[in-house]
Amino acid sequence: MVKNEKGSFNLDLTLFDLDHTLLAGDSDYLWGRFLVNEGVVDSAHYARENERFHDQYKAGNLDIHAYQRFALAPLLENSLETMHALRRDYVERIISPIVARHARALIDHHRARGDAIAIITATNRFITEPIAELLDIDALIATEPEIVDGAYTGEIAGTPSFQDGKIARAIDWVAEQPQPFQQVTFYSDSLNDLPLLRWADTAIAVDPDETLAAAAREAGWPIISLRGETRPF
Repeated sequence: MVKNEKGSFNLDLTLFDLDHTLLAGDSDYLWGRFLVNEGVVDSAHYARENERFHDQYKAGNLDIHAYQRFALAPLLENSLETMHALRRDYVERIISPIVARHARALIDHHRARGDAIAIITATNRFITEPIAELLDIDALIATEPEIVDGAYTGEIAGTPSFQDGKIARAIDWVAEQPQPFQQVTFYSDSLNDLPLLRWADTAIAVDPDETLAAAAREAGWPIISLRGETRPF
């Protein structure tokens, strides 16, 4: 860390993608499967649409607004008490076992360096807030579900934290912080995060998809795995 002109210390910021980065799986997609398995949604239709949207995400052509209308629909159709109970069960049974082997050690590594730490994810806050708590990360930049008069509308509030929108959301979040950041590091697995990876001062590809792996090799970015036997840092 270095002092700025006012004499306070500039921090480094480390941003983590969540799905397939800190987690060895996709919390959004798995939530959909969980709701199907629990009988909360129409099984055949919901399972089919969940797969369709997941394929679009992997191909880099997801309509985030259409997807979130689909993903948020159960919050409109069931009581919040029911959905919160399901979410607690989901995080305990499905998410806790798929935290990547070295994810917590990497988070602790950056925390020990004095970095500010945040998760930035396209997955909506309803799903990801308790996952951030599980990982002991207070700052969460997620796609925000719109809430009117205390009820979910099924729409997105503001800019979704997806593709180019992640840059806008990161810039807005940084502007709200009490101290400036000297350097920004971003860890991600996905081609959808190429805009933010290119914006960051340091980009690190984590268990990347094929498109991101190729881009990382071309750009000279490190490629690591948080899932293997050997700690990569």
